Amino acid sequence: MRWIRQNLVVIAGLLTLAYMILPNIVVMVFSFNKPAGRFNYAWQEFSTDAWKDPCGVADMCGSLSLSLQIALWATIGSTVLGSMIAFALVRYRFRARGAINSLIFLPMAMPEVVMAASLLTLFLNLGAELGFWTILIAHTMFCLSFVVVAVKARVLSMDPRLEEAARDLYAGPVQTFVRVTLPIAAPGIAAGAMLAFALSFDDFIITNFNSGNTVTFPMFVWGSAQRGTPVQINVIGTAMFVIAVLVVVTGQLISSRRKNSALLK
Repeated sequence: MRWIRQNLVVIAGLLTLAYMILPNIVVMVFSFNKPAGRFNYAWQEFSTDAWKDPCGVADMCGSLSLSLQIALWATIGSTVLGSMIAFALVRYRFRARGAINSLIFLPMAMPEVVMAASLLTLFLNLGAELGFWTILIAHTMFCLSFVVVAVKARVLSMDPRLEEAARDLYAGPVQTFVRVTLPIAAPGIAAGAMLAFALSFDDFIITNFNSGNTVTFPMFVWGSAQRGTPVQINVIGTAMFVIAVLVVVTGQLISSRRKNSALLK
């Protein structure tokens, strides 16, 4: 009991982590299933057929490609705009700065269904055709707030004396930004970009309202669940999860190596 009390926080953390990972483990296991009917909800027998032909379901890889394209462009747009907004809010004083700081949190706090309906109303009033571009604009807009928050936190923690030292050594504004400011802010920008990509790729509610006849991967999964869930969906989910884990682990290894190199110097 004494050992449990001393390690209660660690035990609770590990149990929470296991609870969060459990659905991903189930998805992995059922990606090797060969269901008897249309629904992949009960284990029948081990099979690698779905892994050999991940695009065997009509239109699935097309919707996946579309989701990846939208997520990529939404990530680029929201990361560039969000980084500039974050630097402006931290480094400059201007009118309505406090109001903008508050408005940045509005898309994060607002229910998605409200935002989706509001965007749909806006696009219809503008006469815009619902499809790829309306989805991209909507995704860029709601991802923007998350990027601003991530980059802003990093910029606030930066030591301004480093940039002052660069200017004292006759570095120009561009050279200071590229060689000093940007490398220091890079982890926050990268974190905001990865968060934006995940949010955009995974979004269903806002996309469903503003997609028209365009079908993204989350919408394809939702539609498939009504008719029968193909095993290939589990294959794609497993692949995305493994890639995400590899990216995180690689980032941690690079960060650890840099710290070790800095200590050795």
